[in-house]
Amino acid sequence: MSEETPRRTPLYEAHRRAGARIVPFAGWEMPVQYSGILEESRAVRNNAGIFDISHMGRVHIHGPGSVELLDRLTPNDIRGLVPWSAQYSLLTNPHGGIIDDIIIYRLKEEEFAVVVNASNTAKDLDWIRQHASPDTVIDEYTERTAMIAVQGPSAPALVNGLADKDLPALDRFAFTDGNLVGAYTAFCRTGYTGEDGFELIVPAEKAETVWDAIVEAGAVPCGLGARDALRIEAGYPLYGHEIDDSTTPVEAGLMWVVKLDKGDFIGRDAIQRVKEQGAARKLVGLALRERIVPRQGYTLYAGDEEAGTVSSGVFSPTIERGLGMAYVKPAYSKSGTIVDVQIRANRYPATIVPKKNLLEA
Repeated sequence: MSEETPRRTPLYEAHRRAGARIVPFAGWEMPVQYSGILEESRAVRNNAGIFDISHMGRVHIHGPGSVELLDRLTPNDIRGLVPWSAQYSLLTNPHGGIIDDIIIYRLKEEEFAVVVNASNTAKDLDWIRQHASPDTVIDEYTERTAMIAVQGPSAPALVNGLADKDLPALDRFAFTDGNLVGAYTAFCRTGYTGEDGFELIVPAEKAETVWDAIVEAGAVPCGLGARDALRIEAGYPLYGHEIDDSTTPVEAGLMWVVKLDKGDFIGRDAIQRVKEQGAARKLVGLALRERIVPRQGYTLYAGDEEAGTVSSGVFSPTIERGLGMAYVKPAYSKSGTIVDVQIRANRYPATIVPKKNLLEA
């Protein structure tokens, strides 16, 4: 397969049979929608939706030096992470920029699974391997498995009804293993929608069996369009929009995963300097008063002065008006500040709001 040929997940044929609209995304052919972004998003908010997220990179890191490796590469407290729990973290570069945002799952004292963004899998693997000791085993197992997200208020009970063990007591960012309709499954209490639910990792050859059973139990198939709308409503960053190699955790509002007092890690000194000096911009939430969508790249104004730039935007399926995230100058970052979004020849008022949950704006 050439580099130009998009890859397909183990669920590709299931998406085609269901009539999904398939688009190229991060080197993969992925479903962008089934019934429609609005309907799919509302299904997740009100009941349960199911997403194919098999394009996300999955890396197994284990053996001598694995703890030291992740402690060096990431700013969060990997040593304090207990087995069968996970943490949101970052890969940071020497300039304090964000190579990627990741989730680390600790299986044993010296065994981890790391999930990375699809667009960054090759880059992240190369970075990790550059810093690994010869004794540390690094194995990408993306194509041997499928990853399926089941999200929404009904999702935990739905998945529990198909599993061979009791799952409701599993805490957020905890995980366990077991079987789901005959497939060995990692049940991870994680997600990217702002709703409860699970992310499941199953063998590639069992993917369709698991998918079909969850759909038959009542989950609505959802595509990347709904996933993006839901993550914006929840105020979650996306690589290439809110974060990139030049963005520091200080300006992105991600210092809650940075433990400056844990000891040295790549980028620590640079992040410390930005924290002490103050970031030149801050990531905020943006709520419009109308059904206008603030697209990435749109300029924000405060009077005649440029105040910032939109990083992501969407017509919210839940509250039916424009929502987004933007980088603004610190002077305009206070919640309640009114700015104007320049959309072609017109400007539309928007309110700066906390990005923690834009649905409360």
